[in-house]
Amino acid sequence: VQLQASGGGLVQAGGSLRLSCAASGSFVSISDMGWYRQSPGKERDLVAIVTEAGHTKYGDSGLGRFFISVDNAKRAAYLQMNSLKPEDTAVYYCKFTLGPKDYWGQGTQVTVSS
Repeated sequence: VQLQASGGGLVQAGGSLRLSCAASGSFVSISDMGWYRQSPGKERDLVAIVTEAGHTKYGDSGLGRFFISVDNAKRAAYLQMNSLKPEDTAVYYCKFTLGPKDYWGQGTQVTVSS
């Protein structure tokens, strides 16, 4: 199983980006699908997650500005990020849970200039 994340880039403060993460490989179903981010010298933090039961949870950082969506048929998750701030600069990772195991994407860099 591999996760491919894309959509990062350089954007000015106040702008928007949409990240995508698609899973490939052989598996039956995905439980949780989420996005995390990590800035230099900091821990990797939750941005948003959709659980197997369909519940959505957001971390404090993007609450009200970031929105997660999933497409189970496409085995994909998306993160719409609006009103971006310089402090949102980080590497963004997707994580899917398949059975007892977590799979991480390679990370996509988001840089927000002031």
